[in-house]
Formats: sequence, C-alpha cells, structure tokens
Amino acid sequence: MAFLDLTIVNVALPHLGRDLHATVSGLQWTVIGYTLTLAAFVLLGGALGDRYGRRRVFLVGVGWFTVASVLCGLSPSIGVLVAVRALQGCGGALLTPGSLALVQASFDERDRGRAIGAWSGLAGVSTAIGPFVGGWLIDALSWRWIFFLNVPVAAVAVACAVRYVPESRGTRVERFDLLGALLAAAGLGGTTYALIQHAWPPALVGLAGLVAFVVVERRRGDAAMLPPRLFASAQFTALNVVTFFVYAGLSGIAFFLIVELQTVAGYSALVAGTTMLPLTVLLLAGSARVGALASRIGTHWPLAAGAASAGAGGLLLERVGPGASYLLDVLPATALVGLGMMLVVAPLTTAVLAAGPDALTGVASGVSNAVARAAGLLAVATLPFVVGLTGRQYADPRALNLAYHRSLWYSAGLYLLAALLTVVLVAAGRPGRVPGRPARVPTPG
Repeated sequence: MAFLDLTIVNVALPHLGRDLHATVSGLQWTVIGYTLTLAAFVLLGGALGDRYGRRRVFLVGVGWFTVASVLCGLSPSIGVLVAVRALQGCGGALLTPGSLALVQASFDERDRGRAIGAWSGLAGVSTAIGPFVGGWLIDALSWRWIFFLNVPVAAVAVACAVRYVPESRGTRVERFDLLGALLAAAGLGGTTYALIQHAWPPALVGLAGLVAFVVVERRRGDAAMLPPRLFASAQFTALNVVTFFVYAGLSGIAFFLIVELQTVAGYSALVAGTTMLPLTVLLLAGSARVGALASRIGTHWPLAAGAASAGAGGLLLERVGPGASYLLDVLPATALVGLGMMLVVAPLTTAVLAAGPDALTGVASGVSNAVARAAGLLAVATLPFVVGLTGRQYADPRALNLAYHRSLWYSAGLYLLAALLTVVLVAAGRPGRVPGRPARVPTPG
C-alpha cells in the first residue's frame, strides 16, 4: 500500500486537478504531502518497531494508513486532500520500515539475500503497477477509487501478518526520539514549501530545522532516531547517497511521463498507466534472482550497470511527444528503465541493511526509506520550477511538452550520477558482510 500510493496518484493528477480546480503547486503538494511525512517519520517508525515490536507497529501503521486512504477518497477540495495525504504518509512511516525489518529478522543469513530481493521486487512492482491500476480505476470509476483500493489490501495484510509473521524487536531500549522526528519534519517541510512557493522565510525555517536535527541527533548518540554510528560505515553513507540520486531520477520521470502521455500524446488514463508495466514485470521476474546474484558477486557492478541503464532509458523517453507510438517510442525506453531498476533495487536494499549493525536493522531500513522518499520529494518540489512549469500550464499541451523534455535531462543525469558514485564510492563486496565486521544473524522474536 505504501509503495503503491507513491505512484498511483500520478496518473490521477490531470483528473483530480480538473475536478478540484488545482494549480501545479496543488498537484505538487498532493504528491509531496504524502512523501513529506513519510520521509520525516519513517525513521521514527523504524525506531518504534525496534522497541515495541516490529509486527505490532506494522499493524498499527496498516490501520492508520487505511483510515487516511478512505479520507483521501472522500476529500472535497485540494486543501483537504493534501492534509489527509500527509496523514496517510504518517501511517506509511509506521508500516514501511517494519515490513523490511521483519524480513531481515526472520531469515537466516544464507536466505536473506533472496528474501530481501523478493521484498524489493514486490515493493518495486507495487510502485510500478500504481499507474496501471490507477488508470483502470479512473477510466472505469473515478480517481477517488485509487484510495478506496487500499481497504481490501489492508484486510489481506492484517490477516497474513497476524497468522504468519513472528514478532521481533531490536536490542535498543532507549526512549524514541520524538523531538528528532519533529525537527526532521520541520526541516523538510520548510525547505519543500520554500521550493514550491519560492519564499525565503520558510527556507530559513527549513534550514534551521535541519541544522537543529543534526545537533540533537549527535547529542543523543545511540538514543537518537538517527544514531550517528550508523554513518561510521563509509559504505552505508555512500549507499544512501546512491539511493538519493536513483530515486530522485525515478520520481522525476514518473511525475512528468504519465501527465505528458495523457495531455500531449492523447493517451487514456489506462493506456498511460500501462507504460510502467515493463518495469513491473522486470522487477517481479528478476529482483529475487538479482538479489541472490548480488549475494554471490557483490553489489558494486549491478548497482552501477542498473543506474546507467535507467539513465539511458530516461534519455530515450525524449521520443515521447504528440502522436507518440507506444511500441516504438514508449515501450523500449520504459523497458530500459525497468531493467535498470531491476538491477538496482534488490542489491541496494540488501547492501544498505548489511552495512548497518543488526541491532539497528529497523532504523537502517528507515534511513534507506527516508532517503528514497526525501529524494522523490525534492525532485517533485524542484523540477516543475526548474523546467518552467507553473500555474495551470500542466493543462496546456505545448507548455507541458517543453517542460517534460527538459525534465528528462535532469532525471537521466541523476541516474548517471548515481552510477558514477557507485563506481567511485561504493566498495565492492558481498552484501551479507560488512568489511572488517563479522556477519551476525538476528534471532527472530
């Protein structure tokens, strides 16, 4: 649910924008309202799971997320929708790190690469299938049903978690860091508002919040929401930098592509949503295998090759415009992006978790998710302004087409930068071990 709602909204933007009379900034906030709170509180969600039980916090997050989803579907205005999307992100912050930490804690080290690969693949599939499912629901019913869809999914998730998933906890017993979470939210919120509304006072608030967050976390040490010793591993730090650029590139492409296909190329919501199906198929078919392969050969080259492939696919999307052919112009490019993400997602997830202490698995998972969400948040906040799209220009095919093609160069460049940083900064090695530290297997429960 959490990953699906990162992208399912994209295909609905032209429709909800028209129905709720939204500007470009309103559409940005519809996407960002969710990613902002998800990025700000996902670290707190991981820490809460480590202390109070990962399955317990996961189930609370599922319930919270479901209620917020229903409220999203009932929203009467863009302002209300943005507010409840922010609440939805809080629920996602509770369930997302818990799900991955439960996988990490429940499998022996020999099977963990494949298990995390399967988790990564299904997470990627849910992200990629969002536009397709959303397009079908929009054409058949209404954009509001993209949120109501979460109700039956939540019922299945709760039933499976209660029946099959063992409880697990971390070894830390300190109080959770609510001040750190609030400072992170203030920092990200102020910075994002400044980028979208082009106002200096919020930028100063955001900068002050981020500086205060760093100071508070350093003083709290291991009791912090973001323990400084996580970053004692140069590989952990480098991998999160790579994560930032990969997901910023993906978010930039996803935000513009489906709107371009509907507004400029004349595709229906359903057909526009199918453009991400190659990514879905490749992630579903290959992620577990890539995760197992990375366990044997290391994460270095799959990450670099995948980021470069996705960047090349972004550049190939330059062919999309008025009258674009799905088979000739759209499919080859999205398949190349999908191939790149298939090579990236599982090795990157496995390597990030392996680079952190086992006792902080939930927090390490939260850091990885927070970095990915913050990357998407900043990409969506900055790209429309950078490429010259403001007001209600998203409804003008000529203005949107020009902005779309400019955005591709930025997004592809971010992917290629991730590939370069992987080669330069990420040490090659088996993701199940961190150089200089023996691998340890957490005990379930």
